[in-house]
Amino acid sequence: MRKIFSKWIDRYFSDEEAVLLFVLLGGALLIILTLGQMLTPVFAGLILAFLMQGAVSWLESRKLSHILSVSLVFMLFVSVTLALLLFVLPLVWRQAGNLFNELPRILSEVQQLALLLPKQYPDMISVAQVNELINSAAAELSKVGQWVVTFSLNSIGSVVALLIYFVLVPILVFFFLKDGKALSSWWASLLPAKREMMTKVWDEMDDQIANYIRGKVIEILIVGVATYVAFAVLGINYAALLAIMVGLSVLIPYIGAALVTLPVALIAFFQWGWTNEFMVLMAAYGIIQALDGNVLVPLLFSEAVNLHPVSIIIAVLLFGGLWGFWGVFFAIPLATLIKAILSAWPKAPKLSQDVPES
Repeated sequence: MRKIFSKWIDRYFSDEEAVLLFVLLGGALLIILTLGQMLTPVFAGLILAFLMQGAVSWLESRKLSHILSVSLVFMLFVSVTLALLLFVLPLVWRQAGNLFNELPRILSEVQQLALLLPKQYPDMISVAQVNELINSAAAELSKVGQWVVTFSLNSIGSVVALLIYFVLVPILVFFFLKDGKALSSWWASLLPAKREMMTKVWDEMDDQIANYIRGKVIEILIVGVATYVAFAVLGINYAALLAIMVGLSVLIPYIGAALVTLPVALIAFFQWGWTNEFMVLMAAYGIIQALDGNVLVPLLFSEAVNLHPVSIIIAVLLFGGLWGFWGVFFAIPLATLIKAILSAWPKAPKLSQDVPES
């Protein structure tokens, strides 16, 4: 056993750069797990600056100075953030509250429809089973209501922390954009001069993940805005809330669109029933999903992430379970990072001693 383990170590950790990269990745993971909550503003600033670096580079390519490019992009970022805080979030919160108040009525209509099933299929389902399901749903809704009240009360104490974040994160974003190259050069100076593997991993990450993250943000905005315009024109209730759900659903490949279709269809059904309005809205929703999958995604993600669908689903489940929303958002980039490291990892040739001696 010792001989087998020793050969495995020699095969995969015989290169000094591989050992250093392994230590750096382990240290980064340890920092995220232990200090992640305290360093959340720093991580948020890094992510936002990374997303906006493409716009800064584009402005610099148009002969604008670095500081002017950073200032223009930063002002756009602040304007969009203020618009979200002052207009979008209050609207979504108000619609979410209205929907929560409507849930008892919706549940009552669901019960009336469900009670028709025992009459049509008496051998498969009984009235007692329907009532049990409805009572369970009502109990879960009651728990959700208690959670909302508790969340609102507990959030009062975190208002100061949120205000600090709203001030600190934009400051960090500005300095990361302004001094990003200097910070990168300083970090690179701490690494060994020989870093072919790290360079290979970084190049692959820069080519695929930068395009993926920026493209995904643009896709969320386009799909969300297009959905809101369509839903608002057609007059469905809770258009802003549903549009945000549809926009965020693109984060979860393959299953996000299927999951968000259910609340869209239910709200439309309980508002209009089986009418022409319902059919038109679902047709418009289907057209948006089709255009997203067949037009928008190929345009935004020309540099496709070469991952198997099973790997993507596993990454979404794993990282989403570890880090929630951000885990889902960065599931594919993290999976791509792991794939790039495995592809670039140096492997020593098999030793001749592996052949049994005669």
